Amino acid sequence: MMWSDELTTRAAAIHARVERTLRAAGVPGELEWTGASSVPGTLTKGDVDLHLRVPPELFAATVEQLKALLPVAVPDAWAPTLAVFDVPDQELPTGLAVTPAGSEHDRRFTRAWQRIATEPDLHRRYNELKREPGHEDRKSDFFSELTGT
Repeated sequence: MMWSDELTTRAAAIHARVERTLRAAGVPGELEWTGASSVPGTLTKGDVDLHLRVPPELFAATVEQLKALLPVAVPDAWAPTLAVFDVPDQELPTGLAVTPAGSEHDRRFTRAWQRIATEPDLHRRYNELKREPGHEDRKSDFFSELTGT
C-alpha cells in the first residue's frame, strides 16, 4: 500500500494519455480518473482506475470497439452495465471500467468516489478498510453502503 499523493502526477498523465488514445480511436464517452489514486490522502495499491461513461445507446458498440483496442480484464466482473479492460503499457497498472451513463454501475463508481473525496468520515473509513487483511471482500459492501446499490 502507498498513499495516493505519491502517484498523483503519474496517474494524471496516464489519464490524459489514455483519453487522447481513446479520442484518436473515435471511442465515445467521458473518461474520468477515479479510484483511490484520484483522491488525495488515500491508501492505494498503486494502480490507476479510469471510468468511461458512455451514452446508454452506445454502450454495446463501445464495448465491442474497446475489445479490439484493449485486453479484457476480470471477465467474471462483467455485467450488463459493466465492462472492464486492462490498459497496457502504462507506468502504473491501469484499468478501465466502462458503463452506460446513469446505470447502476455508473452511479456506483461516480457516487462512491465523490462521497469518499468530500466526506472526511467516509475517507477515514475507506483508509481503515484498506489496512485490513482481506479488505477486497468487504470493499464491495462498503461501496454498496455508500451508494445504496
